[in-house]
Amino acid sequence: MSVSRRIVPLTLDNLDDLPGTCRRCLFWEAGPIAGTEGAPRDEAMLAKEAWLSATLLDWGSCGKIAYVSGVPVGYALFAPPGFVPRAMSFPTSPVTGDAVLLMVAKVLPEWTSAGIGRMLAQAVAAELVPRGVKAIEAFGSTRPPRASGASGASGASESYDLETAGCLLPSDYLVSVGFKTVRPHPLFPRLRMELKSTVSWRYDVEYALERIFGTGSMTPALTPTR
Repeated sequence: MSVSRRIVPLTLDNLDDLPGTCRRCLFWEAGPIAGTEGAPRDEAMLAKEAWLSATLLDWGSCGKIAYVSGVPVGYALFAPPGFVPRAMSFPTSPVTGDAVLLMVAKVLPEWTSAGIGRMLAQAVAAELVPRGVKAIEAFGSTRPPRASGASGASGASESYDLETAGCLLPSDYLVSVGFKTVRPHPLFPRLRMELKSTVSWRYDVEYALERIFGTGSMTPALTPTR
């Protein structure tokens, strides 16, 4: 029996294919002062849909979903920092103006060695390079994620309890796959990877993104992000 694999843009039609906790998570889309903490499930889902709709209309494709035989197994969200309220909440903000922020990227653990990461990486880079994007930036964490279900403080300090959300990649890991630190910080450094237009892009950027999307060390993977 053949197994079909495909990468498609994230749209309003397939938004519900995100894992439930990610589908209603507003960590990046609403920011820490939007009053959405603890919002009812339906309200959070509507807010997520509104963010996606506005970003698609104003900027264009901002996400990818990977499917295997019709089942979603991974996804990525990315956008310019102006579309991501949380992007201004870090001590290492703001993101550089010529870069797109990699908000979140996850692959089901059982698919991390099946080439899904490479497919997502290629799709993201293929989307961004022709659009003139020069680099991808990400906010890293120097501490491991907390166990699922941990709760942090509310208010301003909540923006620094980011491990609870599971939306940040370890900074050491980002460095190991090709990102370079542009704003150091003991907790949340900002890192950057150039999207080269030369032939070397395939060997540098694609390899690094492949590891980000596909490595088994990226945890949690498609587990609660709130």
